Amino acid sequence: MKNKIYIYRAFERFWHWTQAFLIFILMLTGFEIHGTFKFFGFQNAVSYHKTAAYAFIVLIVFAIFWHLTTGEWRQYLPTTEHIRAQMNYYIFGIFRNEPHPTKKTVLTKLNPLQKLVYLGLKVLVIPIMVLSGLMYMFYRYPQQNKIETLNLESLEPVALLHTIGAFMLVAFVIAHVYLITTGSTVTSNLKAMIIGYEDVEQDGEESAEETKLNQQTK
Repeated sequence: MKNKIYIYRAFERFWHWTQAFLIFILMLTGFEIHGTFKFFGFQNAVSYHKTAAYAFIVLIVFAIFWHLTTGEWRQYLPTTEHIRAQMNYYIFGIFRNEPHPTKKTVLTKLNPLQKLVYLGLKVLVIPIMVLSGLMYMFYRYPQQNKIETLNLESLEPVALLHTIGAFMLVAFVIAHVYLITTGSTVTSNLKAMIIGYEDVEQDGEESAEETKLNQQTK
C-alpha cells in the first residue's frame, strides 16, 4: 500500500537546494580559477568563489546543528544489510523493472549504498574541500608584507588536494543526478525534495509510527 508521507522537512529541503546552488557556483568559479575555461573573468571568479565558500561554511554549521538536534545524523549510519541487493538493483534490477530492494521511510530515507556515499561525502570530501580551501585563502604569499596567516613551504600540495576533492565532488554530483531518476518514477525523488511529500510503500506498523513522527515535525 502506498501512502503520501512527509519525508523531507522544510530545513532539509532548504539545506539541500542551497547546498546544491553553492556547490554549482563553487565548481563553476573553481574550475575557472584553475584555468579550465573563462566565464566570469579570473578576478570575479576568485571573488565569487570566496563568497560562496564562506556561505557554504555557514550552511555547514547550521546543517551540523540541525542534524545533531533532530537526530537526523542517524540517517547516515552505515549498514551492510541489503547492500549486495542494492548493488545488484543498480547494476541489473533497475533495467528489468524489478522492485526496489529497500523501502524508504521517514526513519530510513537512504538505502545502504546511499548511506556509505553520503557518509563519505560528509566526513571526507567536504572536509577536504573546506580545509584545503581555507589553506588557499590564508596562505602567506611573499608579497603580503610578511603578515603570517598560514605559513607553508609550498601551496602545491594544498592545490593538489583541493583539485582531487573537486573531482570527487563532481563525480558525486553526476551520480546524484542520475540516482534522482531511480525512484518510483523518473521525477518522484525530485518532486519529494521540492514539496517534502513522497508516495512510499508502507505496512501498518510503520505507517502508525511514521504518522506520529510526521505530526510532530510538520
